[in-house]
Amino acid sequence: MASASNPQSLFNVFVYGSLLADDVVRALLKRVPPSSPAILHNFHRFSIKGCVYPAILPVENKKVNGKVLSGITVPELDILDKFEDVEYERKTVDVSLMDSSDTLMVEAYIWADQSDPNLFGEWDFEEWERLHKQSFMKMTMEFLEELEQPNQSGSI
Repeated sequence: MASASNPQSLFNVFVYGSLLADDVVRALLKRVPPSSPAILHNFHRFSIKGCVYPAILPVENKKVNGKVLSGITVPELDILDKFEDVEYERKTVDVSLMDSSDTLMVEAYIWADQSDPNLFGEWDFEEWERLHKQSFMKMTMEFLEELEQPNQSGSI
C-alpha cells in the first residue's frame, strides 16, 4: 500500500471559528486533540453575510485569537479539508503560542475569495456559541453521515 504522503505525518492546525468548540471537533475527529491558545497576526476574522461561520483574510496590523490543535493525522486533516470545503484554502501560516510566545508553523483555513463582498465586521465566538452552536452541531452530524456514505449520492 504505497502512499505519497507519509501516514506518520502529524499536523498542527490553527482553528478560529466553529472548531474552537470541542463538541464540533469531537464530532468530526472522534476525539479532542491537545490544543494551545494562539494568535495569528496580520489576519482578521470576519463575519460572512448569511453564514454562521467566520472567514479569515490577511489584514495588516490585525490579529485573530484561536487555538492550535496538535497531532492531527493525515486522515483527520482530510476530514477537516472536506468540512471546510472549497470556500477555504488550507495554507501554512505562523502563529504565536500564547502560553510560551513561541512561533509555530501551522495549517490554517483561509477564505479563498479575497474580495468577497459578503465579509463584514468581526465574528464573535461567544455569540455563535449562544445562538448557533446547536444548529451547527446538527449540520455537522449531517455532514458526517454524508461523508460516511460516499456512494449514496442523491438518493433519498
